[in-house]
Amino acid sequence: MRHEDQAFPLSPRQHWLGVLARANLRELQEAWARHAGDIAYRCLRRPEIGLVMVRGRAGGTGQPFNLGEMTVTRCAVQLDNAEIVGFGYVGGRDPQRAELVAAFDALLQAGTHSTVLQSQVIEPFAKRQRRRRERAARKTAQTRVEFFTMVRGG
Repeated sequence: MRHEDQAFPLSPRQHWLGVLARANLRELQEAWARHAGDIAYRCLRRPEIGLVMVRGRAGGTGQPFNLGEMTVTRCAVQLDNAEIVGFGYVGGRDPQRAELVAAFDALLQAGTHSTVLQSQVIEPFAKRQRRRRERAARKTAQTRVEFFTMVRGG
């Protein structure tokens, strides 16, 4: 679901963080090399792996409940020439991805590269992710079984 389709629209930063967190390592590495390879940053918090509790709602609207734990990796970086701090949280055990997400977050906040990164990194990633979701939804829809109840006459 795109952020503008949600009941509570996401801020631009929430949108790019979500898109970056769903990107795979190869995509992030290629985008960094192409658009920001010469930009230096330092880790304020090296990538760390931990657990978070995932909450769910029955039917999406019901009472919240603890679904289970999920492994995540987090990282915080600061651009060398600025006070801007970027954060990266990704599902799973992937320190490189978390660090690149944090670095892109910092760079996108800096503003100097934001327009280029939005148009040449974030939006293409978002389009690819949307196509993957749509393809998965079509594949799932092909296997959908319609159940119905027959009432016997009497």
